[in-house]
Amino acid sequence: MKALPGFSVLLVAVGTLVPAPVAAQATIADYQRAMGLREKYSDLALHTADAPRWIEQTNRFYYRRTVKGGHEWMLVDGGTREKQPAFDHARLAAAITAATKAKASAVELPFNNFTFEDNGRAIEFTLTAGPGGAGRGAGRGAAAGAPSAPPWRCSLETYTCRQQPPRAGGGQCGGGGRGGGGLAGPVRAEFNINGADPRRSPDGTFEALVRNYNLAIREVGQRDVTILTTDGSEGGYFDPESIAWSPDSQTIAVYRVRPGHRRYVHFVQSSPEDQLQPKHSTMQYAKPGDVLDVEVPVLFHVATKTRLDVENSLFPNAYDNSRLNWRKDSTAVTFEYNQRGHQVFRVIEVDAASGKPRAVISEEPKTFFTYSGKKFRQDLEETGEVIWMSERDGWNHLYLFDSRTGAVKNQITTGAWPVRSVVSVDEKARQIYFGASGMYEGKDPYFVHYYRINLDGTGLVTLTPAEGNHTASFSPDRSVLVDTYSRVDRAPVTELRSGKDGSLLATLESGDITALQAAGWKAPEVFSAKGRDGTTDIWGLIYRPTNFDPALKYPVIENIYAGPHSSHVPKNFGAYNQMQAQAEIGVIVVQVDGMGTSNRSKAFHDVAWQNLKDAGFPDRIAWHTAVAAKYPYYDITRVGIYGTSAGGQNSLGALLFHPEFYKAAVSSAGCHDNRMDKIWWNEQWMGTLGEHYAASSNVDHAHLLRGKVLLVVGEMDSNVDPASTYQVVDKLIEHNKEFDLLVIPGAGHTNGGAYGEHKRFDFFARHLLDVKPPEWKAIEDATKKTTTTQSMR
Repeated sequence: MKALPGFSVLLVAVGTLVPAPVAAQATIADYQRAMGLREKYSDLALHTADAPRWIEQTNRFYYRRTVKGGHEWMLVDGGTREKQPAFDHARLAAAITAATKAKASAVELPFNNFTFEDNGRAIEFTLTAGPGGAGRGAGRGAAAGAPSAPPWRCSLETYTCRQQPPRAGGGQCGGGGRGGGGLAGPVRAEFNINGADPRRSPDGTFEALVRNYNLAIREVGQRDVTILTTDGSEGGYFDPESIAWSPDSQTIAVYRVRPGHRRYVHFVQSSPEDQLQPKHSTMQYAKPGDVLDVEVPVLFHVATKTRLDVENSLFPNAYDNSRLNWRKDSTAVTFEYNQRGHQVFRVIEVDAASGKPRAVISEEPKTFFTYSGKKFRQDLEETGEVIWMSERDGWNHLYLFDSRTGAVKNQITTGAWPVRSVVSVDEKARQIYFGASGMYEGKDPYFVHYYRINLDGTGLVTLTPAEGNHTASFSPDRSVLVDTYSRVDRAPVTELRSGKDGSLLATLESGDITALQAAGWKAPEVFSAKGRDGTTDIWGLIYRPTNFDPALKYPVIENIYAGPHSSHVPKNFGAYNQMQAQAEIGVIVVQVDGMGTSNRSKAFHDVAWQNLKDAGFPDRIAWHTAVAAKYPYYDITRVGIYGTSAGGQNSLGALLFHPEFYKAAVSSAGCHDNRMDKIWWNEQWMGTLGEHYAASSNVDHAHLLRGKVLLVVGEMDSNVDPASTYQVVDKLIEHNKEFDLLVIPGAGHTNGGAYGEHKRFDFFARHLLDVKPPEWKAIEDATKKTTTTQSMR
């Protein structure tokens, strides 16, 4: 018997056919609701505050808050707790309109930030750009080096505005040639090695520079130079960007560099906007296994022209060395050494008199040292100590080292929870201010709270006690802090608190979501379940469609991003989330942080080590199963998955390595083979090249594809080499696999923007809901009709 539309058929014991309810999904109304959700919700959460801006070295600050129709700026004195508008918004709007001809109103001022000038008697700002369309060029960036518009200054006494003269110079680009962490990795870009500006000595007498690849010095104001080296060449030069004078101006430290391999990614822009024919371009882009620059510090005593070559047995195989930093007393220079493979990380000190190096601190974990987001060092030179962050006890904590002996004096923080960040160190009071999570048993272990503790590990004080995820901003003297906290199910609250004991001084803002809830907004559900080991809690979110009916069965779509550099499930309140839009077509959407992601224990994180294909899938599947056991409407026989970048790798990997569970995937801008992606991210988690790279490769396992997949790639992706996706395509064709491919001309690292999102809706409608999605024109016509009807009311 053929089932009627909108029903499935169940055969019961007595032989009768009973229709089981199935939601009427992916209708035109569902698509309209999904696509209009951002605009519908975006302005309805009121009295939520941006981050505060502190006024110079005072405890006075200002911030922007949402109000009906837009925003307004508030000014607060942290000492007196007085709060007032930062200026007369209506008068300022009129002044801006008169001077700039830009549209302005009291709640829609044409700037996103400003600075107080003339002791608070004026403000200075840059006009925001007018609205522009994303179009099919999603991911296209603004031209590099484009000049910024001259700022405007408005008097808060006369409320008149005038444009300021253009400012000379521009912002600095990159990290001063130091490499490490950028897309190119620790291989210096090709530049004029002899063209860098000289470095002047602290006493103003000499300046150091590079001539013909060799180090030279000259007296300030003179043209003639004294060449200190003769062994510089293209194959081994002295890096002018690394030159560091000792504070007493007697010694120079500099890296001598042997260049590594310069790899380039090639791009063909098929549809440039300014010409008919395609354009070709290249970008330097180091990949795992590439030969990197080798840099060894060299010291020069200026008075005697003595050269000290530093023996490199303590740093023989660098992924990257940090900048050279002198001790205040000029007795030694320090740098940080990150060994290739990321399993050795050392703080090296080189004696200025002898050139002899020693390891002040050495981290040598069995897996990886996470320099990305879990590294902190502050030298306390007056006391000969170092504050250092380490996971050596299985959790991310702070330690106090004796810099002279390299011994641990004491562990500053301790417990089964991680330090998440260091705000500041008060050397005089011997206290440290930091963020941490996971201290409260039974609560969400990812919620960040802020604390103060003494350097000897005593006197822990909680500064932000409320349950929620916190962001704290401290006044320059740390006497007060502005704390904003929220949860996915609780609107933000912004408070002024004491930096001494965390006591509440004033509630500055309490988010009002009455109008948002009246418009149909519902918070996602926070859900935790045991992971693969049966003991570790795995945390995630569940988004249901706003017209959810628990009597119906819903397929499930997982939004995945399993990058080990962080955790990814939202913890803060948001009026809009694209997962809610995806749910509106008639599905349940979830996001989960499985093992292998960060911000839990070291063991939790280590699951990713040389094993990125794992992506926490055993934990995710266990979590899904637990949700289905609680909610009968949660259908884990129909599970889809989507993600971008690392999530693109993960989503395709779900079909290749777990096809028994995942049935359909949308994979965008995926780094499908970690040998093809940027060096810094991939060697951090996968280490040096080996068979484990192939074991995690979607390219090498493309023949395993089961289920349906849509691959999305931007042809100008400068983050992940687009060839990573094309190599998957090549293997799928070779193995006669069916798939869909969306290539977006001119786009960078993207999921396709609005166009890609619509394609994702359609893909899951076909392959999870088993319905034909609405025609795009039908949705467009219905939306125009609805808009016209509403405007006539």
